[in-house]
Amino acid sequence: DSVEIEPGRAIVEEGQAGEAMFVVLRGTARVVRGSRKVGALIPGDFLGELSALDGGPRTASVVADTPVEVLRLYRHTLRKMVEQEPALAMRLLEGLARRLRQVKPGTPLA
Repeated sequence: DSVEIEPGRAIVEEGQAGEAMFVVLRGTARVVRGSRKVGALIPGDFLGELSALDGGPRTASVVADTPVEVLRLYRHTLRKMVEQEPALAMRLLEGLARRLRQVKPGTPLA
């Protein structure tokens, strides 16, 4: 489903349990760990995939900078899509690999 988020509101919150991932359709958001900005998201980017895949807690907060519209994919839907669309699985893996490469050596991942 599509969800609209007002500026300043969290899309996801660090440490919270997660059952869904999101794809940014419109707007921009910042990725925050603790009180430090660690990234930015624009339309086409996705977030929350780790929690959607393994059910673990969110590793960062994502806060809308502008009005943001996201597509929300719950875990069970994501699983079905990955099984039926291998290209989606590759896109998720590529995104995870890109984010891992951006982590500075010695930085804890969770």
